[in-house]
Amino acid sequence: MPNGSLDYHLFGRRSQLSWTLRYKISIGLASALLYLHEEWEQCVLHRDIKSSNVMLDSNFNVKLGDFGLARLMDHELGPQTTGVVGTLGYLAPEYVSTGTASKESDVYSFGVVALEIATGRKSVDKQLEKGLVEWVWDLYGNGQLISAADERMQMDFEPKQVECLMIVGLWCAHPDRTLRPSIRQANRVLGFEADLPQLPTKMPIAMYYAPSSSLVSTVEPLITLSSINVGR
Repeated sequence: MPNGSLDYHLFGRRSQLSWTLRYKISIGLASALLYLHEEWEQCVLHRDIKSSNVMLDSNFNVKLGDFGLARLMDHELGPQTTGVVGTLGYLAPEYVSTGTASKESDVYSFGVVALEIATGRKSVDKQLEKGLVEWVWDLYGNGQLISAADERMQMDFEPKQVECLMIVGLWCAHPDRTLRPSIRQANRVLGFEADLPQLPTKMPIAMYYAPSSSLVSTVEPLITLSSINVGR
């Protein structure tokens, strides 16, 4: 892809992305995931959505890449026990605990990427004393959400869009998978076709079964088995 991957722009040496492009990329990624989850003949669970797998063409259109960990399932089936694979920092808590992949675990990963786009911070940021989701959620609860926006944009952004993207990011990364939106619902909010959700001021804590050592050992930080691109 002429413009490489999203992470190079957010965290590497490539030129900084304008807010207009960031929001375009967010909507493009949501649209690609909507196609995978609901609009193809089978549901595709990507299982490794992260900024380095978001590829950008010459016009900064999104192509979601690296389907080496993806799984197909019928639309009417629920979550599938597949074993834990993917990248730490983007994995939904219930996926780590149970090894059960689902549309909701993909949506969680999308939420983390949305927060990365808005804040310019990595999902695992050593400068933060807590995870990215919890850090943004604390600012949301304190009424300071806009302060999480990437400082390198120098306030050159549309505040309503920044707020929308971060709230949708938190909604998608909700610790309780039953309270996350479908990617279609997230898409509608990002397009200002539906109202923003009302989230609790404090990040909820969801309870799951303790992971077994065999499950934990299967979490792989970065595996590339094959790559294909899905765009719309």
